[in-house]
Amino acid sequence: MDVRHVCCVLVTSCLLLSSSAHNDFFTSIGQMTDLLFTEKDLVASLKDYIKAEESKLEQVKQWAEKLDALTAIATQDPEGFLGHPVNAFKLMKRLNTEWGDVEDLVLKDMSDGFISNLTIQRQHFPNDEDQTGAAKALLRLQDTYQLDTNAISTGDLPGTDSGLPYKSTLTVEDCFELGKIAYSETDYYHTELWMAQALKQLDEGEDSSVDVVTVLDYLSYSVYQQGELERALEYTKRLLALDPEHQRANGNLRYFEYQLSKQRKAEKEQSGTEEDLKERRDKRAVARKKDYLPERDRYEKLCRGEGVKLTPRRQSRLFCRYFDNSRHPRYLLGPVKQEDEWDRPRIVRYHDIISEKEMEKIKELAKPRLHRATISNPITGVLETAEYRVSKSAWLAAYEHPVVDRVNQRIEDITGLDVTTAEELQVANYGVGGQYEPHFDFGRKDEPDAFKELGTGNRIATWLFYMSDVAAGGATVFPEVGAAVRPMKGSAVFWYNLFPSGEGDYSTRHAACPVLVGNKWVSNKWIHERGQEFRRPCNLEETD
Repeated sequence: MDVRHVCCVLVTSCLLLSSSAHNDFFTSIGQMTDLLFTEKDLVASLKDYIKAEESKLEQVKQWAEKLDALTAIATQDPEGFLGHPVNAFKLMKRLNTEWGDVEDLVLKDMSDGFISNLTIQRQHFPNDEDQTGAAKALLRLQDTYQLDTNAISTGDLPGTDSGLPYKSTLTVEDCFELGKIAYSETDYYHTELWMAQALKQLDEGEDSSVDVVTVLDYLSYSVYQQGELERALEYTKRLLALDPEHQRANGNLRYFEYQLSKQRKAEKEQSGTEEDLKERRDKRAVARKKDYLPERDRYEKLCRGEGVKLTPRRQSRLFCRYFDNSRHPRYLLGPVKQEDEWDRPRIVRYHDIISEKEMEKIKELAKPRLHRATISNPITGVLETAEYRVSKSAWLAAYEHPVVDRVNQRIEDITGLDVTTAEELQVANYGVGGQYEPHFDFGRKDEPDAFKELGTGNRIATWLFYMSDVAAGGATVFPEVGAAVRPMKGSAVFWYNLFPSGEGDYSTRHAACPVLVGNKWVSNKWIHERGQEFRRPCNLEETD
């Protein structure tokens, strides 16, 4: 092997190591907790550095005070002072030796330990992608839960106690950064919201390194991009009152005035002015980018607890019961608590179905292996990350630990379905604003090869454990039917994705709502068709 080849291998290895060092921290609250301990260690290291600097300065201060008192006396009668041979000797000694020691002390770098620790830890720090991802998550939460910018800035979110010690607020710099990130995505709607919040806090007297002129510059342009010329002109005039020489603002002022005069003239000449005005007013309502999700409104309403179609008639068909799955030996004496969550599709919840110890063990096994959750590209079939799925997941096989094997067996006993052909237990932890937008668990007709490599047929059913409570948000919602299932620690929900005929049940399209406050852990088991031939016999009716 020649030298060039060796160098190439080394460089490639380094690149792989550096790329694997970063792993999308913002997509998993569970893994982000490690960053808190990293920061705590850095703070301890920084405090040690401060103590060392303070100790050094104290030594220099004592030396200065001692010599200050000595020189004050000596300079009153220099000849008399130096007439004493000891004083003359000590002056020579101080200037020749001791001042050199002071110089060495002052020049001594006390930061080596801290800088070394920081350098080591920095390789595990989040990067720009994480910061942008966390910022986008805040914007997503703002839209989904219709949160006011001021509520987010003051930390007054639904599900938070005002007395919580870790309630946090946003500074002007924080609001400005959110606005800039939205601006970089050409998202002028959110740019305006967050620049306006930054301006509000500046007007209220908050000290900041961000100046009003810069905020007004972003604000006027973002408002202009949304078609509001009058407000853009208003912000520009305020900017010029603070900085009359601002070149871009002066140019914008003339342009906005010209466009506004044209607009007003056109309004006078055209009939149907009211309709034109209404159209411009509606612009802001559609300022968000063209949506790829047709059921966006229904989905977000359900996440907020609105639009749930739980009519009295439907509710009368939902019951709670003790369930033993046709007198199964394991549950004959200790049946499980089963609750109907929905009728069509039938969604049932099993309460207290997994213990605290089992949940902690599953989290412990999964946490070191969590990786950004992926989706299968419907065109290429390649696994890739997507903004509409913000979480990390890990797969646990039954042989890895008795707890996993026991949980799998429990799913089989309760559902009556064979889990030997099911996928491994998937454990997921959601990150900042973590979500999974509406999707199907089963492969549709336009995806005939979705699970071909598994050789076990389509996903006939889904079993989902909730392994944490969530303070706000994080519900599992079914937009097609208007159902919402709230996370409840220690419970599990189950539904069939396919009708007995093998046809997909499109009413099972579901989503994991963004986590507003809290940490959401789930684990799920996707059960496949193979092995169920006698456990859930086929039916000739397509949707029965």
